Order: sequence, then C-alpha cells, then structure tokens
Amino acid sequence: MGLASMQGILFPLFLKGAFFMKTNTLEKTKKLVVLAMFCAVAYIGMFFRINVSFLTFDLKDAFMTVGAMFFGPIAGITMAAVVALLEFISISDTGVYGLIMNFLSSAVFASVAPIIYKRKRKLSGAIIGLSCSVVCTVGVMMAANLLITPYYMGVTLEAVEGLIPTLLLPFNLTKSVLNAALVLLLYKPVTTALKASKLVKSSDATNSSNGTKKKYSLLILIISALLIIICLAVFFVFMGGKI
Repeated sequence: MGLASMQGILFPLFLKGAFFMKTNTLEKTKKLVVLAMFCAVAYIGMFFRINVSFLTFDLKDAFMTVGAMFFGPIAGITMAAVVALLEFISISDTGVYGLIMNFLSSAVFASVAPIIYKRKRKLSGAIIGLSCSVVCTVGVMMAANLLITPYYMGVTLEAVEGLIPTLLLPFNLTKSVLNAALVLLLYKPVTTALKASKLVKSSDATNSSNGTKKKYSLLILIISALLIIICLAVFFVFMGGKI
C-alpha cells in the first residue's frame, strides 16, 4: 500500500477520532456543569427547612434525585456527598452526626430510584423507583438512628427505640414520600428546561420527554400535589413542625 493510500485512510480516521474526543469532552463538561447546578440548587433548597424535634426536612434530596434521574445513581451519590459536606462546613449545627445522617439519607434516596428508572424509563419505572427509594431510605435511616443516635443524644438504645413509632418512623416516612412527590412534579419541567438550554443531549432529553409525556398527566400532578399537602400537614399539624 502506497503512502498516498495510507494517508487517504489514516487522515479521515484521525479527524473522526479528534471529533469524537472533542465531542466527548464537551459532553463531559456539560454534565459537570449540570451536576454543579443541581448541587447549587440543592444547597439553596436546604434553607427551606421544617424542624421537627431534632430532625430536619429540606428540599435538597428532591433536587438531587431529579439530577440523578438524568445521570444515574453514581451521580446521585456524588451529589449527596458534595451537598452534605457543604452543609457540614457552612450551616449545620449537628457536627459529624449530621454529616453522616444527611449523606446516608440523600445518597440512598437519590440512588435507588435512578437505578430502577434507568432500566425502565416509563411512568411505572419512575413510580416503582421512587417507591423503592421511600422504603429503602426509611429502612436505612431507622437502622442508622439505632446505631448513631444514642451516641449523638447521649441516651440509651431503648430510649431511641421508643422514639421510632412516635417520631423517627413517621418523620422519615413523611419526608421520603414528600421528596418522591416533589420529584414527580419537578422532573418534566426540568427535563424541558435542560433540553431547551441544550445542556443535556437532545436524544437523552427526547427519550425522557417522549417517555414522560403521558406520565405527567393531570392525575399524576393532582396526586403529587395532594401528597405534598398531606405530608406538610403531617409535619406542621400532627408533628409540631416549625420553619
């Protein structure tokens, strides 16, 4: 094969490889930008807080889960770690205890739903994924409270066990259900915004939009809104929550 022939083959391959590398780098940069945006919004969401005894609900988990539905469970865990650390060094007054508990709660909720939704990008996949996030988050937080809270509060394990039916279980269940309802409300408008701004691949956003056009029916919106109202009522009326 002559030099000219080799050049005729290798040069187009080089251009194709260079274009692929450039495109791949651009997509990675966009992904980092979007993840940073979700982390920033999640951090801002922490300033809307409902305090119930020594427990706190805020909006960060819902925002991070929406981001993780785009980019997968690893992104959800990464965002949970970043936001928990930011909270720890800025506004938290619960020290290392709060850091651990915040990370566990956020990481479980923001990773379980995306695992299932990634395999089944339909309304049923989103609902099943969010339901599993609720169950797993409640289970993990119950176990974490039994292991960590006695040391944090300086009380016996029996005392913490006594808080499970009256405070820990209803709080974590209400918190998780509220986060799930918020994700259902936020996912479609966020999808549309990211697609319009071209921060997400058009094909990815299109798949999500096509798969969720029928998801976000009036019935889903009404149910989500009702769940949010019920959860807020539980926090403020039945559990004595305060902002």
